[in-house]
Amino acid sequence: MNKKIEFKKDTIGISLILILSAVLNFTNLGIEGYANTFYAAGVKSMLMNFKNFFFASFDPAGFVSIDKPPVGFWIQAICAKAFGFSGWNIILPQALAGVLSVALIYYIVKKSFGITAGLTAALCLAVTPISVAAARNNTIDNLLVLFLLLGCWAALTAAEKGKLSYLILSLVFVGIGFNIKMVEAYMVAPAIYITYLLASNMSLKKRIKNLTLGTIVLLVISLSWAIITDLIPANNRPYVGSSTNNTVMQLIIGHNGLERIGLGRRNGNKITISQRTVENMSNLNNIQKRLRQTKYRDGFNQSNNGMNFGRNSNAGIFRLFGNGNMSDQISWLLLFAIIGFAAAAIKEKLRTPFNTRKKLSLILWITWLIPEFIYFSFSRNVTHTYYLTTMAPSIAALVGIGLSAMLAFYKQRGSKSWFLPISLIANACVEILILSYNYNISKGYKIIIILTAILCILSSIILCIISLTSSNTKALDKLLISIAFIGILAAPTVWSFTPMFYKMNGSSPSAGLELSRSNYNTESSVGGNSKLIKFLENNRKDEKYLVMVPSATSYGSNLILETGEPVMALGGFSGSDPILTLDKFKELVNKGELRYALINISNNRSFGESNSNNSIMNWIKENGKTIPSNQWKDSNSSRNQRQSEKFGVSNNSTQLYDLKSK
Repeated sequence: MNKKIEFKKDTIGISLILILSAVLNFTNLGIEGYANTFYAAGVKSMLMNFKNFFFASFDPAGFVSIDKPPVGFWIQAICAKAFGFSGWNIILPQALAGVLSVALIYYIVKKSFGITAGLTAALCLAVTPISVAAARNNTIDNLLVLFLLLGCWAALTAAEKGKLSYLILSLVFVGIGFNIKMVEAYMVAPAIYITYLLASNMSLKKRIKNLTLGTIVLLVISLSWAIITDLIPANNRPYVGSSTNNTVMQLIIGHNGLERIGLGRRNGNKITISQRTVENMSNLNNIQKRLRQTKYRDGFNQSNNGMNFGRNSNAGIFRLFGNGNMSDQISWLLLFAIIGFAAAAIKEKLRTPFNTRKKLSLILWITWLIPEFIYFSFSRNVTHTYYLTTMAPSIAALVGIGLSAMLAFYKQRGSKSWFLPISLIANACVEILILSYNYNISKGYKIIIILTAILCILSSIILCIISLTSSNTKALDKLLISIAFIGILAAPTVWSFTPMFYKMNGSSPSAGLELSRSNYNTESSVGGNSKLIKFLENNRKDEKYLVMVPSATSYGSNLILETGEPVMALGGFSGSDPILTLDKFKELVNKGELRYALINISNNRSFGESNSNNSIMNWIKENGKTIPSNQWKDSNSSRNQRQSEKFGVSNNSTQLYDLKSK
């Protein structure tokens, strides 16, 4: 009878949590439009032919690729092919992956530590703000998390049972994850390798042998697409976006590798910092100040080449608890997870031999969390908050596991019973600290601070008193613990609900009360180019490209989404890719493949442009015929100019040139 009741509670509990996750991830999803227009344009281009699909081409002509591997965008493209291309349908896979990840973490944690731990872990992941934000965007981090969780499930089974097949399966999942976001997938590798290596149900020699075989499989899966792409002649495929030498291997090592940890940079023919760039960045600082004064959040959408010049705090051990744009996305339950691990380690006597699933699970989750914590605490190259999504599962799992252990301690009373109320109070204080950084932004901050203090701290103090008296008050204990835990979930849950009502920054999604004061357009992510498009289409003859733009983020993405026509993003995503030489560009113009160029005329070197691209820009200015702005600029251009000047900068003007030979 008890088992039936337990099964019923279990089923009802996880069903309610999955419904909550689905509500958070799917409700009013259309508000995001195309979200990240760079990726959306790429998916639209991928639908046009298999070549574009395989190489994840950004543009219909296959000029340059997206700066990520293709698997995540393959899934989006397949979804768009099945249900039609729209913002909703390309975000759908991420939203679904978010719900599936909640179900999967429940299963993994429950199998090791029971129903309470599993349900708690699932609930915590479901209401982690950055997980919800990423689920409602076409960035591919939630798909990555799903595959990493599958890898952890297989790794735990391999470590527990000593089966090579599960280890291979685990590393296959990680390899697929690598083909979603490259090196980011390897953040979970230490957890898998260490957990398997410490498993004591097989000889050390066998473990090393199996890990060696598994590593070979991991590398084969990880590098398969990269090797195939690099072996294909460059003129038969798009330029590898954000690489410096048109190879995926350099993209892996450079832009998506060393540059992510601050060890790589571009120079020479790559990114150079000019005086004008310094001026631009100074202007951005002025914008930040004004944005803070007007209580906006996180800077601009994609006008800054998709980079987030938001409130990134200083690197250091306390960064994830500091005043920045990271703590309120991921750190609400981080302290509880750390204390929870300590409590569970004591309860399970975490020492050799590591011969139980519980011990191995603890090792897995903490060795997933530690590398993530170190990276996000000390890296100076964290430009987007949604990178934090991969940190969420380990925190959620350790909160569930830790709560289960601390509940057992509290029932026994004694000195260990203090783990639970003290950890609740400490975590509540951290949450209040995070909330206090911006409590003047809205009344909501003050309300949640009061709510957290009353529900969590007050309830926990009563728990301390009960523990001192050693009273047998099971019903009251359960009530107070439930109230206290609701208290520490209040802030992240409110944060997770905000994207349902307010549009996020498409290029760097994050959740929070600040969204209610943001200036992100609540309409579609594209639009406002109608006069330009009409001019280009009416005057186009048999040219291959509709127009050339300096980068994907300067008109390129929107034009592709609105027209479906080939648009040449000369410098790729940021404008820095050295795709064409000046001679090659002239050749394309002389052959009649390109007639119009839309460029910035207010500076000689735009942010991120390479030397070769600057030469092309100068040649266009010297040899192209300017098209009067009244023929192609929409009437709202003046309004946009005034908005830019309001924030202390002038909107760098653009000019359309006709390159047709006279």
